[in-house]
Amino acid sequence: MINMQFVKSDLLASLQSTISNRTAKVGVIGLGYVGLPLAAAAARAGFPTLGFDVDPAKIDEIAAGRSYIGAVTDDELTQLVETGRLAATSAMTRLTEVDLIVICVPTPLTKHREPDTSYIEKTGAQIASILRPGQVVVLESTTYPGTTTQLLRPILESGGLQSGRDFFLGFSPEREDPGNATHRTATIPKIVSGDGDEASAAIHDFYASIVDKVVSVSSPDTAEATKLTENIFRAVNIALVNELKVVYDAMGIDIWEVIDAAATKPFGFMPFYPGPGLGGHCIPIDPFYLTWASRAYDLPTKFIELAGEINVAMPRYVIGKVEEALGDRFKKSLHGASILIIGLAYKKNVSDIRESPSLKLMELIEDRGSHVDFADPHVPIIGMSREHANLAGKEAIPITPETISRYDAILIATDHDSIDYSVISGARLIIDTRNAMARRNLSGDNVVKA
Repeated sequence: MINMQFVKSDLLASLQSTISNRTAKVGVIGLGYVGLPLAAAAARAGFPTLGFDVDPAKIDEIAAGRSYIGAVTDDELTQLVETGRLAATSAMTRLTEVDLIVICVPTPLTKHREPDTSYIEKTGAQIASILRPGQVVVLESTTYPGTTTQLLRPILESGGLQSGRDFFLGFSPEREDPGNATHRTATIPKIVSGDGDEASAAIHDFYASIVDKVVSVSSPDTAEATKLTENIFRAVNIALVNELKVVYDAMGIDIWEVIDAAATKPFGFMPFYPGPGLGGHCIPIDPFYLTWASRAYDLPTKFIELAGEINVAMPRYVIGKVEEALGDRFKKSLHGASILIIGLAYKKNVSDIRESPSLKLMELIEDRGSHVDFADPHVPIIGMSREHANLAGKEAIPITPETISRYDAILIATDHDSIDYSVISGARLIIDTRNAMARRNLSGDNVVKA
């Protein structure tokens, strides 16, 4: 928590004054699903805001008022840009212009499931080259406890300035939920922390100016652990229902009916739902940051790692159900079959395909010698990625009675609300990993839950 008993430095007093009167300039590095909504929230609150990104296409889209993130509308972006409250650039040298720097860069995993902090390190080095007294640097990228003070702080201090004396450093975990129409950046409680009392006070005041509720914690380590705990909680519970799905399916019991019935208990139960695997920028990745960090303390994270193994195994389980259903219904193997995957995004009603299990499903189906296409109203074409370069350029198939009839099986991987499931119901065989058909009273002999 913030200690309000300390004597303020002139640097802090000056900074707090500019935050209070909204003359402090905010810089947001990384204009993706986290950075752009944050930049818009800061600009909306009255702060002159400058966004930074290495992708020139994003800079051009923002300048034109065209939003590529669902949480920010075109109209809102246009208004913020036209009124001069928000601008974007690829020139990192312009960081000298801003008073508060928020880092929202990716923190992926390596092939060996170890943290890849290279984006944080590179960004930190760029900031260190221009850092001036009185600036605030806040890391929002999800990472392991100790990253802010043990990794980022030494990089920033390499330029000669000292955290807590010359500049203010802290961590505030992002809590964005793409596709969530109820909670926006400004309405989600914000965890904040600082490297020292003055940094905590400065960072608290900044975020309190742009979000409805701020929750201060004692240290950046605690804030980093809080974010990991939130996502590990989800990963473990999703793994639990995924495992129950497999067991109950073998018993002839519908896991979705079980969960719906259990959810009627007004206490002691929180519903989580199974699926074809985990996707997105948080849940499949963040738990492994803690498993990696725990090794330094010779402490195994068996529970977390087991949950990861269960969730990673789900795409292969689904392919097994497809293969089984083709054999039972048509005496046909997956080899040579034609499959249409419904939904490429990792969750419904968004266009985000990062870590999407649908990509893994497509590759597994192709590896079995099958033809596979996808249909997704939010994803017209698969972009280039390191993990799935072989799928780049593949275009979505329209969902019509004619196209549906071409495939041996339809595999529902993501249950977007905008899809016409009545059209899909006419398919020869439907493998439903989301209970999408039953929820719309479209179950039939051609529907197999997986």
